[in-house]
Amino acid sequence: MGTAGLSRARLDRLHDTMAAHVEHGALPGLVALVGRGTDVHVEALGTMAVGGAEPMRRDTLFRIASMTKPVTAAAAMILVEECRLWLDDPVDPLLPELSGLRVLTRLDAPLDETVPAERPITVRDLLTFRMGTGAVLAPPGRYPIQRALAEAGLAPGAEPPTVGPDEWLRRLGALPLIHQPGTAWMYHTGSDVLGILVERVTGGSLGEFLRERIFEPLGMRDTAFHVPQDRRHRLATSYRADPATGELVPHDDPADSRWGGPPALESGGGGLVSTVDDYLAFCRMMLAKGRHGGGRVLSRPSVELMTSDHLTPEQRSGARVFFGDTRSWGFGVGVTVRRDNLWAVPGRFGWDGGLGTSGYSDPAEDLVGILMTQRLLSSPEPPAHVSDFWTSAYQAIED
Repeated sequence: MGTAGLSRARLDRLHDTMAAHVEHGALPGLVALVGRGTDVHVEALGTMAVGGAEPMRRDTLFRIASMTKPVTAAAAMILVEECRLWLDDPVDPLLPELSGLRVLTRLDAPLDETVPAERPITVRDLLTFRMGTGAVLAPPGRYPIQRALAEAGLAPGAEPPTVGPDEWLRRLGALPLIHQPGTAWMYHTGSDVLGILVERVTGGSLGEFLRERIFEPLGMRDTAFHVPQDRRHRLATSYRADPATGELVPHDDPADSRWGGPPALESGGGGLVSTVDDYLAFCRMMLAKGRHGGGRVLSRPSVELMTSDHLTPEQRSGARVFFGDTRSWGFGVGVTVRRDNLWAVPGRFGWDGGLGTSGYSDPAEDLVGILMTQRLLSSPEPPAHVSDFWTSAYQAIED
């Protein structure tokens, strides 16, 4: 019998399942966490590098990529609660680079075939990814706007931005939107813009605001936009699979990591490094409706708003590659709306990181699951080791 609803015998099954993925070479190592109530179970398996001797540890640092998005959304909601931002106000007074935008007449149109934007972009548009631009889900270079975003260094991907926030936003504002604001869901870019908006409101860096208002209150000592030299030995090597051979090849080495120093742009969409225990603290705060210890990071209404479905059926169907038939989008988080699997519990919320991580919270089961690996994901569809982790986490529920 497990404590707080987790079965010891079934957690052994989780260990065996995840260990098999490491032993078969799908990835060099992983750290997996399942928490239910006060019971927290962690598996640290394999090594920090292919062929390496250093074992994975509970405090290994991972690049959490898009698992940054819920944190950035929480930061924005802190400012909404303080009446320093308003959900339905235009952002262009603070982000003048995004004023007077034009919109393509169609996805494959030339860049000069545009119409005026029917209204400004709002804070709500950034949180819900309906600002009008983002990841174009097509083979690279197919459309003029897709090529322009890539050439400007604005296309979402595994590489962190190489220019600072002012120049990044100037480049974005120089290009047309793909959709009218508020009409369609497009992945990623809204979070990066939201991070810059937080900086403009507060007059400091995004990292400073996150540290002061979220990380320090929650005890998230290892979460930041770069890894200091004295912690670099705890950063796992990042790998991608070679498309031709399937062999794992290095993507980012701790010795000369892109995360080894302060970045040009602290990406609100994908720039953080963290550990399973740090991210657990954030997830538990969200499960507690914003409460932590004897205080609050967010109000209960804010967390409820963040974790509600904000998309129309048409907007959701236009992003089926991300949502399928069971998920939708809140404020910076994916939310489950229909059950078709062990882990697809309505009300469950969280997101995945394209560099190999996954983290979700389930209010109905009082459960948090976090998987951190160093293998890049190759598509929005979860690979076998991610699906098997979530199956194993949910089958371990005792009651």
